[in-house]
Amino acid sequence: MPLLYSFGKITVGSAMILGWRPRVEGLENVPKTGGAVFASNHLSVADELFLGAVVPRHLAFWAKSEYFNGTGVRGRFNRFIMEGLGAIKVERAGGRAALTAFDAAIPKLKAGDMVVVYPEGTRSPDGKLYRGRTGAARLAVAAGVPIIPVGVIGTERIQPIGQPYPKLVGWGKATIKFGEPIPTTGRPDDRTALRELTDEVMAEIQKLTGQEYIPRYAPAKGQD
Repeated sequence: MPLLYSFGKITVGSAMILGWRPRVEGLENVPKTGGAVFASNHLSVADELFLGAVVPRHLAFWAKSEYFNGTGVRGRFNRFIMEGLGAIKVERAGGRAALTAFDAAIPKLKAGDMVVVYPEGTRSPDGKLYRGRTGAARLAVAAGVPIIPVGVIGTERIQPIGQPYPKLVGWGKATIKFGEPIPTTGRPDDRTALRELTDEVMAEIQKLTGQEYIPRYAPAKGQD
């Protein structure tokens, strides 16, 4: 586990657990060793804080490339933080640049690290669960690691969209549920198979959260 990530678990992670006392179910489904892709619903920025706090192992999250490529004192500081946390750089440009995060995640998974992916691609604008994109399935199949479905409940009240930091203790109760691992070894990686695997994962997430499922992709920011 990266040193800075360990420090964050001791400080921020402990504060999240002591302050909000999240309920955790199915932690026994988190593998003690080996790589895995965590596929979670996404309600709030606080989802990452709670996941990092309750999972005893290192989780690699995605971070936009601006945090790695900045200049000056602030840029160097952001890069130090991201690298120290073991984050994966995501290029928001299309084409080959957008695949660098995917390429960077596979060696981490094969080396035994765990990566968090939000199949919906964005935070839910209304608390509903939207159709998953196939990236999590593609990543897990390529690395030969299981997918752990994750259901997060209540974080949208603790840190609503637009809120820069979690509200003070008492504004909500978070629940994090981990489903049984979905094996991917031997799964085909064609478009149809990845779509089927993604739909299977989303069905498991829906069972964990009880959210209403919407069979279309979540709208991008600024769209209805």
